Amino acid sequence: MELNIIIDDYSMDLNIPESFIASSDEAFDRLDQNMDRGIQIGRQWIERPSPRQRCQVAADKLLTALETDNESLALLSAAYIVSRIPGVQRVRIDNSGELQGTVFE
Repeated sequence: MELNIIIDDYSMDLNIPESFIASSDEAFDRLDQNMDRGIQIGRQWIERPSPRQRCQVAADKLLTALETDNESLALLSAAYIVSRIPGVQRVRIDNSGELQGTVFE
């Protein structure tokens, strides 16, 4: 599966093997368990984040992974997004520090 990632004027396609997504269920469950405790989005604490908000956090981690050339974190973050938002093809990551601006298409 491919996920198109757009950050400002930069665009890339990240290939996520289906086998990687299938084998990452435990990691995704751990991520969800951590986020079940609540997440920080901007200045707001969210006690019960929605699937979209969880994916916005994953997209922020994807942005950090791309900036630091951490391929394994980038792949895991992208796989989490495609596993939680069926049919997603593109993520427009807001890099201004406002996770709410990240959009999934």
